[in-house]
Formats: sequence, structure tokens, C-alpha cells
Amino acid sequence: MNTHRAFTGLRSIATLLFAIAAVSLVSLAAPKPAVVGDWNGMLDVGGGNSLHIVVHITQAQDGSLTGTLDSPDQQTTGIKISTIGYKDGALHFECSDIGGSYDGKMNKDNSEVDGTWSQSGNSPALNLTRSK
Repeated sequence: MNTHRAFTGLRSIATLLFAIAAVSLVSLAAPKPAVVGDWNGMLDVGGGNSLHIVVHITQAQDGSLTGTLDSPDQQTTGIKISTIGYKDGALHFECSDIGGSYDGKMNKDNSEVDGTWSQSGNSPALNLTRSK
């Protein structure tokens, strides 16, 4: 009777270990979205002036996307991207701390996103190219 319980316990542990290994393999095999990486662009702010914008997009362990935005010309880094989504080549993110949002479409070779930055009633073009 004790041998049966020990065997059942070992079988349960083996089943649990197998399940953990299977989940680990699935997460390793999950492809990284094409949008993950660092992106650069120039934002026309009017009057012949533009700002260099850098967008950093990463993928968390659970597969969700996170990111930050930098404006080097304004000496500002790490502006939190509060929401971000990428599906079928369409990128959308919002920076609630500064009241801005972005909508763009990835090109076929995943090297450029053509889009629009919206903030304070203005919506200038902001095309992003992948950093090398």
C-alpha cells in the first residue's frame, strides 16, 4: 500500500515536470514580433523644427509588449509606453504621461513603420526606422 502511494506520488511529480517542460518549450518557440527592437524617427514639430524620437519595444516573458520613448533633443528618456499593440503589421501605442499616441504600419521587410504621432490636437507624420 505504501509502495502504491509512493509510485502514484512519483507519477504525479513526473507529470508535473513534463507539463512544465512542455510549457517552457512552447514559450521558447513563440516567435518574437517583428516590432520588437529600437526605432528612430524625426517628428516635425512645426516652424521648420523637428525632434529626434527613439522608441524601445521589448517583449515580456508572458509575450506581452512593453516599451519606452526617448526624446534626445529634449534630454528626455524612459517615457513609459502605457499601452502597446501590434497585429498584422499595425502598431499602436499610447504614452498616457504625455497625452500622446502613435499609429503606424510596418513595411514588408520589417525595417520601417510609417505612421502618425497624435498629441495636443496635432497629428504629424512620424516614420520610424529600425536601429542597427
